[in-house]
Amino acid sequence: MLEALRNAWRIPDLRRKIIYTAVLLAVARIGSYVPVPGVDAAGLAAQLGLDSGNIFGLLDLFSGGALGRFTLFSMGVGPYITASIIIQLLALVIPQLEQQIKDDPKASAKYTRYGTVVLALIQGFATTMMARNVGVIDNPTFFNLLLIIVSLVAGTSFLMWLGENISEKGIGNGISMLIFIGIVAEIPSNVRNVYLALQADAISIIGVIVYLVVAIALIAAIVMVQEGQRRIPVQYAKRIVGRKMYGGQSTHIPLRVNQAGVIPVIFASSILTFPLTLAQFIPAVNVINRWIGYGTFGYNFLYVVMIVFFTYFYTAVTFNPQEVADNMKKNGGFVPGLRPGRPTAEYMERVLSRITLPGAIFLALIAVMPFVISAVTRIPQQILSLGGTGLIIMVGVALDTMKQIESHLLLRHYEGFLN
Repeated sequence: MLEALRNAWRIPDLRRKIIYTAVLLAVARIGSYVPVPGVDAAGLAAQLGLDSGNIFGLLDLFSGGALGRFTLFSMGVGPYITASIIIQLLALVIPQLEQQIKDDPKASAKYTRYGTVVLALIQGFATTMMARNVGVIDNPTFFNLLLIIVSLVAGTSFLMWLGENISEKGIGNGISMLIFIGIVAEIPSNVRNVYLALQADAISIIGVIVYLVVAIALIAAIVMVQEGQRRIPVQYAKRIVGRKMYGGQSTHIPLRVNQAGVIPVIFASSILTFPLTLAQFIPAVNVINRWIGYGTFGYNFLYVVMIVFFTYFYTAVTFNPQEVADNMKKNGGFVPGLRPGRPTAEYMERVLSRITLPGAIFLALIAVMPFVISAVTRIPQQILSLGGTGLIIMVGVALDTMKQIESHLLLRHYEGFLN
């Protein structure tokens, strides 16, 4: 790995991408400490109950502690993720929108930005009204309330800009990297919480050891599932073009067990946290917390269902069996024992559906694992907030980023991380 890192640093283009990504992530971390003016952050954190392991604790983890400090980045990239889901779902039911996105690849990003601002305004308004109601705003005049809302929306918009620039000019998926760095930044705080709890005899050393063993086992399992794949054999017929002969070789199409990566977990978390967050601020709809509040059976059930749904949904969006089969047919490729074209597409779709189900169930089980671990080790979630969801995102984003670096290294004939 050290040799691979040295090789990556030797490539000027890759070195620039890594430095660019690191600088933008550093900017995101600095911004997570810039407070929103006119708000008692400590008082608001106490009112939100961040130390009680509720939904706001999860949001605080994803934002890298920005919510607890009530900074410009308090809302994180949640509105952007929710907006992107809405646009993708609308494209499935509105043929005109789907065609427009196909004709103009930038249309999806444009509509997602507009949706992000709208959702950020809604969430920012609800957050500001809640802060006013609990009395943590120093001078709740119209101008000050508007300033707080604008600050929160501007922070989310700036994070969106950072994420898009990382994806375009840096390494890795920008939005996922922002969530990743926020989770990693909270690890020292988790270690400190565990140490203080051990000192106060609030938890046992045996429980901590059990947690570490389970965490290592989960990381190994996540890597195994993320890297697991079903290889579809492909044979290319021999063709003579001019005086040269092409084809005749055998290859394969790798279908991953978890084709969607960590996206389903991020999508499901954002979809669930958005209404639950609004419910905390609007008493009229707060009744939903009795049924699907964070940690309840209803919440975990919906979480599992949404992860399974988004796994299939994102897999269908990113992998089109018919398109792959048509490209194979044009180039003289075929799956042994199957006719090119539609039969091949149906076969790949059937195989992909079968292998996606265990991958989706695995993601769902890991995501709800924090509640099981907390019950077994007797370590409250408010002490150790890094659970299954955080582990999936950390490992998944790390693997995806390593693969991007790997592709740059292999392109220039360097040995990479995964060889």
